[in-house]
Order: sequence, then structure tokens, then C-alpha cells
Amino acid sequence: MTPAEPASLLECHASGGEEEDESPDEARASPEAGDGDPAAGPYVGQRFPTHDAAYEFYSGFARRRGFSIRRHRTEGKDGVGRGLTRRYFVCHRAGSAPAKPLAGAAQRNRTSLRCGCPAYMRICRVAAAPPEWRVTGFSDHHNHALLGQDEVRLLPAPRVISGADRDRILMFARAGISVQQMMRVMELEKCVVPGNLPFTEKDVRNLIQSFRKADHEDEDDDSIDLPGMCRNFKEKDPSFKFEFTRDANNSLQNIAWTYGASIQSYEMFGDAVVFDTTHRLSALDMALGIWVGLNNHGVPCFFACVLLRELNQESLSWALQVFLNFMNRKAPQTILTDQNMCLKEAIEKELPSTKHALCIWLIAVRFPSWFSANLVERYDDWNNEFNRLYNMDNTVSFDLGWNDMVNCYGLHGNRHIASLFASRNLWALPYLRGHFSAGLNASPAVSTSINSLIQRFLSAQTRLANFIEQVSDVIEYKDQVGEQETMQQNLQNISLKTASPIEGHAAAVLTAHAFSKLQDELVMAAHYTSFHIQESSFLVRHHTEVAGGCSVTWNQRKEHISCSCQLFESSGILCRHALCVLSTLNYFQIPDLYLPVRWRRIQPPHHKCLNGAPLPKGVASERVGALQSMVTALVSEAAKSNVRMDLATHEVSVLLSRIKQQPVSMHGSDENARRLH
Repeated sequence: MTPAEPASLLECHASGGEEEDESPDEARASPEAGDGDPAAGPYVGQRFPTHDAAYEFYSGFARRRGFSIRRHRTEGKDGVGRGLTRRYFVCHRAGSAPAKPLAGAAQRNRTSLRCGCPAYMRICRVAAAPPEWRVTGFSDHHNHALLGQDEVRLLPAPRVISGADRDRILMFARAGISVQQMMRVMELEKCVVPGNLPFTEKDVRNLIQSFRKADHEDEDDDSIDLPGMCRNFKEKDPSFKFEFTRDANNSLQNIAWTYGASIQSYEMFGDAVVFDTTHRLSALDMALGIWVGLNNHGVPCFFACVLLRELNQESLSWALQVFLNFMNRKAPQTILTDQNMCLKEAIEKELPSTKHALCIWLIAVRFPSWFSANLVERYDDWNNEFNRLYNMDNTVSFDLGWNDMVNCYGLHGNRHIASLFASRNLWALPYLRGHFSAGLNASPAVSTSINSLIQRFLSAQTRLANFIEQVSDVIEYKDQVGEQETMQQNLQNISLKTASPIEGHAAAVLTAHAFSKLQDELVMAAHYTSFHIQESSFLVRHHTEVAGGCSVTWNQRKEHISCSCQLFESSGILCRHALCVLSTLNYFQIPDLYLPVRWRRIQPPHHKCLNGAPLPKGVASERVGALQSMVTALVSEAAKSNVRMDLATHEVSVLLSRIKQQPVSMHGSDENARRLH
């Protein structure tokens, strides 16, 4: 439906000031309100320098009134040079819904907002010097309810991204900043209440997507030579590795790559790996898979990535084979993935000795869409109960609690609940105890950090022609962030919470991340009591409990200790039950076996010196690791004051000078050591 308009309106005159007669039922505002006064509405005779200025004025008025507008129709005059002479702006609910085609592409099933609203504003161009636009028709009668200010801002017209905001958003996108972070930063910059920017997250995502499409509209998949990029990168970095396959049409099918530093990181921290295949590189229409782990400071580290044309068992098997080739055929102890049956089958085939587990935070991200509609206001309570069950101590308690949860929330017959319970041995902690995961499945902070890394990968596609280098920059940036976090941890003053000598010993050996985990267990150990059952067995239970508890076995001759809770086997951190027994036995130090190298302050590359060269024959890597631990402790202590730093710098300079005077040969090393003293 066109906007309501009296039939007696005359056309603008071809000569003179193109004005129109108005019908008496058209709303007229007093000219005394002032041309362009933002506090008033339009009135017949109001003048604007351009039609865009008229649109902005009417849009502002509409926003304050509680509706939105759109450009409806333009008209021009016959004759040379006449151009556009008339424009119509209408309410966003004017007209009727366009008829959908009977055949062709599938249409989205959306209800139209149009209801034939008669509100409109018409402007005509006046032949003046300079030319101007005059309001020749205006009606503010609506046949629908107007919106509040919190609702009208979500309509299309008020949502405007200015040129400056556009440039800033695209800069953020290139830097790999998430859309949520962009919105928060810009809210702070503009000092607006969260959620009150003149545009929404959807607008920002559409802008970024349109920019990516425009940037590559003349490029097809074949024009993006990823293997060529990899060859060029390998010329600059010989440690860079890549493999790829092509299909029958010689088009790129799969490609995977890694970096030399990533291979070294895997050698140290590749015992537990997350393989995330839930993202897609939209610019190339390929699935993105990323292998990541957790270093000794609790910081995610990148191992390798792969792009797959099809996410099927064949391509995933190829990806796992290539990953093993990159990592010198060393398989991880545990690999955590999404719920993908093709990936499950590929892992069973290619990594038969690796424990496959499901990553809980890759599953939990789907919970709102799975359960919020059914549970409504009870969803948060259910989510808390799920987390309690997830952290249960044993499988029997988990199964009983699960049945109670299903009964309490009426989830009988829910297919997602049934699927989760059927696969509980792959994701529930009670069923995974004893399988090492390095904490990858335990902390929300870990999932947040890994997601941040993946978002930076996805942002690299904004410059697809330099994609491989962009990914390298992402890895380098993440490594720099990790180094900064490591330095901050090393410089922090560690606060001891108990009087136990074990705590001081652990603080000197473990990283701040690992020590904080062990310290929590040590603090809790004080609340437990141990009962000596027989020669090598202890029963440990909380002081408030009268039954149950954990069984701890201690072999004094070998200094081996184990607990039925299997926390150490799962995380590499000794549990409160074992620490309670060690304290009872008056141990001042934790046996070395239970201070894993992967959680110590310095973890050197296997058989490598600090500069990456092979160790001379006769030098044990453990001795290098011990020296590096002392250097780390030296830096940490020296940084606490300028006096300490000056003293350390002087003494290290003297010691380094004396060391350089010693022979390089390993023969007579004991004699040389005596000379140093």
C-alpha cells in the first residue's frame, strides 16, 4: 500500500518553485517551530538543503516518537537535466508484505511487520539558488502502537554505523578482537549504558562479513594459493611444516601446517590435546581444526591447524595422520574433542593408544539451545545441578544423582539428556579419573582463553591473501601474551598459607599456576584425618565424616604413593589425601616423581640447551633444567628491589666470566667444578 495521499494534490510546476497544493487533512506544524528544529516534527513548507538532510530530520523525529522510517518512492521530471524532484519517506510499517514466489529458493518463514500504516513525509525539490528541498506533504497518523525508546533503537533505521565507527570496527576485526569486546570498548569510549550504542552486535557482524566479501569478491577458491603461501613461508622458516591434498579437479581439498616452535611446545606439553573442529573459515568455505594444549603456566599453546573441505571420517583421518607426522609420530595421552561421530571413528583408527574424551565446554555451549526452552526459569538451577554432578567423586554417585536430576526436572524422554548419559564415560569427570587431561576440561578460564585464540584465527581471514602470515602473527602474539603472563607469575610474591615444609618445597619447584592448584589441596589436607590400616595402606577421610573416605597406598622404599581419587593421574597435582599421609609421615618434601617436569618452573626442550643446540655428551637434561630453575628463582628474587638487582647483576657477571675461562671439554669436569669453588 502506498502512503495515504489526497487525490487533489497537484504536480510540482515545471517552471518556478516546484510547489504542491496540500489537502486539508494533512498535518501541518507551525513554521514558528523553526526550520530543522530537532525538538519539533516536520511541517509543510519546511526547507532542507538536501534530501538526505530531510531524511535525517524525519528519522530523528520518528525515533523520538517510537517508530522507524524508510525511503519509499522517488520521482523525476521529463526533460534534460531535471533529475530527481520528489521523494517519499514512510513509516517502517507502511504498505503490505510482498508476495512470496511460488517456486524457487526456500524462503525464510518470517512474519511481516507491514500493516498499511499511512504515516509519511513527502519532499519536493525547489528551483532556488542554491536548490533546496521543501516538505509538501506530511501525516503523523499511525494505525499501530508506537514503541518505547528501548525498543525503537532495535529497528533498522535508527541503527547507524558512522564512518568513524566503521573504521574502528574493521580495525578491531583485523586485530582479532571479538564482537562482544568491540561493543564493550565502544560503550566505554562513548560513555553509554551497555546495549545503547546506535547499532547492535548483529549490525557489527554483518559489517565485518560484508567487508570480507567485498575484499574477496573477485577471488575464488582457486585464486587463493595456500600451498604457495606455505612454500613461501617455509623459505623464510625451514622449521615450518605443511601438507596438503587436492581432489580430482586439482582443487585444494585439505591443508595442514605447524611451526617449529609449536613442535617444540608439543614435545613438552603434548600429553593432553584439544582438537577443536567446531569452527569454519567462511572466506574459503572450509572447516577449521585447531590442536591446542596447556603449558606449565596454564596458558594455552598452539600445536597445529588444518583446513578441510569436507568434515568426514576420511578427511579427519588424514588430518590426524598429518598431525602425527608433524609431531614425530608422538601421540598424545589424551585428546579432547567435540561430539562428532566421524572424529570419534577417526581417532579410534589413527590413535588407538590415545584416550578419547569429549571436551565439556564444547558440549556445554549448546545447553541453552537444548534445554532453556523446556526448563525456562529453572534452567539456571538445572545448570548448577549438572555442574555438581559433573564434579562427583565416583561413578555410582554420579549415576544415582543423574537419575534424581532427570526426575526432578522432568527430563524423561529428552533426547539430549539421553545422549549425554549414554556417552557419560567420555565426558563426566567421575568416568575420566585416571586419564591425564592437564586441566583442559576443568576450568572456564581455559576455555575462554582457547576461544580467544580461535577467534584470532578466524579474524585472519580478513586478509586472505596473506592468511598464513596472518596466522603466524596470531601465534606470535599469543606467545608474547603467554610470556608476559609467565613473567608476571614469576615476579609475584608467593604467599604460603600453611606451616608445612612441603608447601615451601613445592613453591620453589612448581610454576605459580601449578603451585596454586597444589596449595589448594594442601590447605584442604589439614581438614582430613588418616588412619593406618596396614603396613602400606591408609584410609583418609574428612574430619566431619564417619564413613567412606579414600584409600591411599604408600611404598616407603620406592617413595611411591597413590590414591583412589586419582587426582594426580588426571592432573599431575598431588591430592589432599596423599598430602595428608605425607604430612602424617613427617615428610618435608614431596617426592620428585610427584612434582612432574611439565609443571615445573622451567621446562627445557628435550635434550636442548637454552639456545636450542644439542646438549654435549655427558650433560643430562635434568641438570640443565635444575640450572634453569635456579636462574628463574634468581630473577624472581632479584626483581624485588633495585639493591637485589644490582647485587645479582654484579655476581652473575663475575660468575659468567669465570665459567667462560673453563675448558669446554667434558673430561675432568669434577676437577673443573672444584676449581670454581
